[in-house]
Amino acid sequence: MALFHLSVTQTKRSAGQSAIASAAYRSGEKLYSEYYGEYSDYTRKGGVICSDILLPSHAPPEYADRQTLWNAVEKAERGKNAQLAYSFDIALQNEFSLEENIALARQFLLENFVSRGMVVDFAVHQPDREDGGIPNPHFHVLCPIRPIEQNGKWGLKQRRVYELDEDGNRIRDADGKFVFNAVPTTDWGSPETLEYWRQTWAELCNAKFAEKGLDVRIDHRSYERQGVELLPTVHEGATVRAMEKKGIRTEKGEFNRWIKATNAVIRDIKKKIALLFDWIAEAKAELAKPQAPDLVSLLNAYYTQRRAGAYSQKGKVSNLKEMNETFNYLRANGIYSLEDLEHRVSEHSATTESLKKTLDEQNARMKAIKQLYDSSAAFQSLKPIYDGLQKIKFEKPRAKYKAEHEAELIQFYAARRKLTEEFPDGKVDMKKLSDKYDELEQAHETTYGEFKAVRDDLHRLWKVRSCVDTAARFNERTEEQKLQNRPQTRHKKEDMTR
Repeated sequence: MALFHLSVTQTKRSAGQSAIASAAYRSGEKLYSEYYGEYSDYTRKGGVICSDILLPSHAPPEYADRQTLWNAVEKAERGKNAQLAYSFDIALQNEFSLEENIALARQFLLENFVSRGMVVDFAVHQPDREDGGIPNPHFHVLCPIRPIEQNGKWGLKQRRVYELDEDGNRIRDADGKFVFNAVPTTDWGSPETLEYWRQTWAELCNAKFAEKGLDVRIDHRSYERQGVELLPTVHEGATVRAMEKKGIRTEKGEFNRWIKATNAVIRDIKKKIALLFDWIAEAKAELAKPQAPDLVSLLNAYYTQRRAGAYSQKGKVSNLKEMNETFNYLRANGIYSLEDLEHRVSEHSATTESLKKTLDEQNARMKAIKQLYDSSAAFQSLKPIYDGLQKIKFEKPRAKYKAEHEAELIQFYAARRKLTEEFPDGKVDMKKLSDKYDELEQAHETTYGEFKAVRDDLHRLWKVRSCVDTAARFNERTEEQKLQNRPQTRHKKEDMTR
């Protein structure tokens, strides 16, 4: 199944990360860090298909060696909280062969990264999967944040732009220091550049789909930006998918089943509304013609025709009952003309939009609460590792401990950050979150029921449409027969006169 995923983060010391360790993990190699004096060994890591370093023409050729490159980056970044590299994760497509995917990744990186003067360290991964599982080919990219100048030396990441008064003189702050803004020397980290990269990657993949004659496409935009009125599911991950495959129902699996069922109802409603609006426009144009029958007349004609065609008393009673139900429904809802019918469909359209907005809000909060569950569990399980780091006072053993527990510390900091955002006072109350989630589940059931009520009423309106169309066709045939019979009658009269 074609999919789009392109995300970027920063590798930085403030999060306990190391450029050498990150590069070793992605390439599945053993690399030595001169900064920490330690090896990072990921030679046993599976799923690494290939890795390579792509250099702009002005970069020192020795940077084609991964260990040399990233030690040079670590050496150039002296701050203890330094930002070291941009880290990209990009999904490849199962519709392409491995060779096609690798070639596409190289083309994308050369044309959009290396051409901007960026050094690119990339690795293609295809993790092992259980039989029947969905393949997840992807590639990782590490790029130093600090640019390389044309002379092969590391350049500045930022430059100072001083604020000036109306006379062009530098402005001082309360401490007498010049006021300035730190402006990036490249556009690599700008939202506009990231958006361009995301769009370009989608276009490259879509061009390849077209070349192979495949009727699939990917889009770099979110559902909201695409104008797709659907609720997004949550990412399940390999562990959840494996459990679901074995018949073990998980919270994420249940949540996604709930979303998919709701989306199915939304699609049905949207389709019915669009078709009814189209039909109403056509029917209004038809009924606007001189001496055309109105809505009630057409329905009467339909049921009169059915009654005339009924062969049994049971059929006639059934027809009468259905006609009575239809007219009672129209009368109860104040539908006496096509304008009334159109107003009813418009109301359903507005109700659907309102319900969709409510579901979006419910869905977003429920997903956030689920992430907080995960963050709380990660925080609790990884806190002993963080506490162990706090007990180490000397820099060298502290750096060694950080390198050994890099992945765990990254997860801990991320979990702590999420919990702090939700509970700024530091008092984590998971019971409160659980109660809120249960409340949202009940609210969804109510909203889902309202969606189904709209869909059921649209089915009734669809039945009215079918009756009117049948009656209109019958009237057309009747009029055609009258026109065909008129010349014949005239000829007969002429013959009799002769």
